[in-house]
Amino acid sequence: MIPAGKRAAVVRALDEEGVDYVVTDETSGREYTAVATFPLPTAAVEPVLERLREAGIDERTYTVIVAAETVISRRFEALEDEYAAESDRGGDHISREELQAKADELASGMRTYVLMTVISAVIATAGLLLNSPATVVGSMVIAPLIGPAMSAAIGTVVDDESMFKRGVRMQVVGVLVAIAAATLFAFALRTLALVPPGLDPIQLAEVSERLAPNVLVLVVAIGAGIAGIVSLMTGVSAALVGVMIAVALIPPAAAVGIGIAFAIPRLVLGAGVIVAVNVLSINLSALIVLWYEGYRPQRWFREDDARAAFLKRVAVLVAAIAVLSVFLGGVTYESYAASTTEAEIRTAVGDELAALDPGMELLELDVERTGTIPPLETERAIITVGAPPGAEIEGTAEALNRGIDAATGDDVRVEVRIVTIERA
Repeated sequence: MIPAGKRAAVVRALDEEGVDYVVTDETSGREYTAVATFPLPTAAVEPVLERLREAGIDERTYTVIVAAETVISRRFEALEDEYAAESDRGGDHISREELQAKADELASGMRTYVLMTVISAVIATAGLLLNSPATVVGSMVIAPLIGPAMSAAIGTVVDDESMFKRGVRMQVVGVLVAIAAATLFAFALRTLALVPPGLDPIQLAEVSERLAPNVLVLVVAIGAGIAGIVSLMTGVSAALVGVMIAVALIPPAAAVGIGIAFAIPRLVLGAGVIVAVNVLSINLSALIVLWYEGYRPQRWFREDDARAAFLKRVAVLVAAIAVLSVFLGGVTYESYAASTTEAEIRTAVGDELAALDPGMELLELDVERTGTIPPLETERAIITVGAPPGAEIEGTAEALNRGIDAATGDDVRVEVRIVTIERA
């Protein structure tokens, strides 16, 4: 829409840019006198709109950007060639107006958002308790989490405070709703005896992998955030990328609900840290990529405000992730220490059994570690040994204890269970 007195400046700007256009008179009696319609390659949208702003077209002007299936124009081809080099350098991202519109579109109404989040969390909880990876994946497909995460980052870089606040608010609501829905559903299953009596969720592989997070969860979350914002910037469908973001949030949120319903504090803590780290990392990676790609407010005098907000929010996110990463690093180190210790014990047991009786074999090893700060101390090793009939088993526990203490350097209590193995 061309305001009164700006028609000549707009036409001149379009001519200088080499754009084919059509100008139609506006007769509704408002402050606009004409409507200009013109096709642009994706990479040219932002620069040409910036040129038009310099000619007097500001953000109050009604602008519609649509995807053209076919444009028949010799000048359009020349325009494509002109901006081809920028596209090859990765500059084919959409304009800030399109980016904001896409973020608004993905951030659905609150009622729909809550409903879809509840359904997704319930399905994820069922999948975890069924130990069914396929069901867990299915829950992620319907989770509407990409919109709020991207809205918060976009609102920051374009200085749209309302979009930022809405994105943050919807993310908080989404996580809390997912945990509440998972808790209520898991509690109902347990109360109504719809799960096997005495079920220990920790023994399920789909649940146990959310029990002790390590630093690799940062890779998943950062990758999801980068993929999400890149899919929006380039105009690519965000549906599949939304699944990736749901991978980082929905299953661990469901695991938190299971931990609350089954009264397993360590599951609540471990899965809760995963949720927090993933939310923060997704927002941080999306924010940095947007700023790096050059998205800024439309008005130059608002850029300083946007930069200040960007730096402040990045600092808060980095600090929060750093604090939580201490926990992740501790868990990662403890996992490494536990694996190393178990390998040492297994090797020592094998050597001692071979020296005692070649017919003896290690059937099962369970290592118990205690403590609060990694690395934990190895307290006890429960060893199940298979022995042939008539084997000399006297002194087996003492021999294994000496070998384990020498291998680990710790004073480990050893409990040996010997099972007679007869083969025919």
